[in-house]
Formats: sequence, C-alpha cells, structure tokens
Amino acid sequence: MSWLDAIGWAGSALLVWSLLQARILRLRALNLVGCVVLIGYNTALGVWPMVGLNVVLAVINLWYLRGMLATRHDEATYEVVEVGVDDAFLAHTLRVHAADIARFNPGFQWTPQRDGHSAFLVVRADEVVGVVLVHAEPDGVAQVDLDYVTRRYRDLTPGEFVYRRSSLFTDRGFRRVVSPPGMVAPYYSRLGFRPDDDRYVLDLPATPVPGRT
Repeated sequence: MSWLDAIGWAGSALLVWSLLQARILRLRALNLVGCVVLIGYNTALGVWPMVGLNVVLAVINLWYLRGMLATRHDEATYEVVEVGVDDAFLAHTLRVHAADIARFNPGFQWTPQRDGHSAFLVVRADEVVGVVLVHAEPDGVAQVDLDYVTRRYRDLTPGEFVYRRSSLFTDRGFRRVVSPPGMVAPYYSRLGFRPDDDRYVLDLPATPVPGRT
C-alpha cells in the first residue's frame, strides 16, 4: 500500500470514527479533520467530485463549530431552570442518565428534602443539557451533590451558567459553593473556583445590605 493510499484510508477512518462520537463538538472537529485529509487525497488523484463533496462537508462542519464555540459561554443560548427536588421530570432525567452519572460522580446518591435542597436544570431550547443539585451545609455553604452534563454537550460545560448567576445562591444566604468530592474531570478552575483537597470552592460576592451602595 502506497503512502497516498494510507492517507486516504486514514481520512476515511476519521470520518467513520467521528460519526461514533456522542459529543457533538468532538464529532464536528473530527469530521472536519477527516474531510480535510480526504480533500488532499482526492486532489492528488484528481477525483474532483469527491473533492467537491468534502469541501462542502468541511464548510458545514466549520459553520457548526463556529456556532458552538461562539455560544458556549452565551447566556442567551442556555437557560437555568429551577425545579422542585421531587419533580417527576428531574427524577426521570436522573434515571435515564444514571450509568453516565455514576461514571463521572462516583458515590452519588440523591435523597432530596424540601428544606435545604435545590435542583436546577440547564436547558438549550427544549433540550436538557445539564443538572445541578445542591444542599445547604452549615456556615453558609452550598454543597453541590451533582454537576452533570449530558454526553452531547460535555465539551461545552453548560453547568457554568448556574455558578455565573451568583444570586441563585446568595439569595438563599449562601456565601460559598463547594464542588462534589472526587468528581471525574472537573472544570471548576475555569470558573473562578479554587482547589481545596479533592474539591473546588467558590467564594460568593457579599449580599448587598439594603440602603447601602
């Protein structure tokens, strides 16, 4: 097999591998690389219809990648919806994703109580892309029980929108947010959390005193 054939096979393998990805950002990126490789391969062989096809696919991938990367931190794209801790849809979401949740949050157990527990869904349009569950600890600490992002959106970390809206916590009297212990692949250092043993801690802004500026 010549080196040119090896390049062609590699590009085809990348395209197939990309279609096996659950994460949409990774799917688009790998598909784009595969298209670029096949553009070069088919150009060398002079197979112009395949060159044209892969150019079109590459442009489509670039368009979607640009949109995803441009909106990954956009509050107009993602919305945080608070739900009851005993909400049926929340229970359904946790049940459907139970195996994946256990993979990234070892030892997670949810035994909600109406007092001191809060639940938030992160949604994009009508699709749930994340779940954040919190309970109150002494001294104004909000302990995160679960910070889960669905596979499709895991490269985009939409859970950040819960922490960026500090009023969700300060309005409840919290002064600090603490991440779950032992969480696999945490992303909190990018959100202003500081490491503390096997957790991350976010110090919240002080709640303004009425009548003061």
